[in-house]
Amino acid sequence: MGLKEKKLFLLDMDGTIYIDNKLFSGVGEFLHYIKKTGGRYIFLTNNSSKSVSAYVSKLKAMGIITDADDFVTSADASAEILKPFRKEKMYIMGTESLRDYFSEAGFNVTCEEEDDIKTVLCGFDRELTYKKLEDVCRILSKSDVRYYATNPDLVCPAEFGYVPDCGSMCKMIEKATGKVPTYIGKPRPEMVFLAQKKTGFRACETVVIGDRLYTDIACGINAGIDTCFVLSGEGKMADIEDTGIKPDYVFENIEELYRRLKDET
Repeated sequence: MGLKEKKLFLLDMDGTIYIDNKLFSGVGEFLHYIKKTGGRYIFLTNNSSKSVSAYVSKLKAMGIITDADDFVTSADASAEILKPFRKEKMYIMGTESLRDYFSEAGFNVTCEEEDDIKTVLCGFDRELTYKKLEDVCRILSKSDVRYYATNPDLVCPAEFGYVPDCGSMCKMIEKATGKVPTYIGKPRPEMVFLAQKKTGFRACETVVIGDRLYTDIACGINAGIDTCFVLSGEGKMADIEDTGIKPDYVFENIEELYRRLKDET
């Protein structure tokens, strides 16, 4: 299937549809086009620092009306994977909203270093403190603790450039402990599968759109769906040759993708 036959559009957020609080040109028109042509869009984000309700509010402030059903996050994928361990005590190095999400999902969550912790989960923590880092290092010194992270992203786009993301925070912990987490979120395919389960669309009807080869595009490849690489965020054209990760389509931004679809209709 070509792009014009796609029905489920899985959109990254940071660097793909906006940076900070600035919505990219053409995004509103693109989303309207998808609905007008009988399609569906789901926002896939590795950013676990905000709740879905916060994303709904953020997009509303930019003129995009959504609801909670339009999102799949790395927190969703993490909860799905960690569900078998939800009754065991889990330390979360993350924002208050991430801890609340897991508590409301029935997980036994703590943000204090305790003897009976069985799992550590690290997220993109905009509320990071040195105490949290020290707690994680102390907990990981035990051999029987599972260690996960919501996503491997090294940086998060900002209007002035980039800030450290979850992957960079885990690199600090790795240097101190020698421990590397099992990363969830993109590039693993679970978020795509959750979106397809939610909407009922098949792999051949689905495309993922994002600005990072090593997360967004690799996620699509791992899920067996088509991929669109946009150059509005972290990724550059040279990265395709450097990484060997080859998207099916490349566009400067969402606006160029929208124009291509509109011209083909």
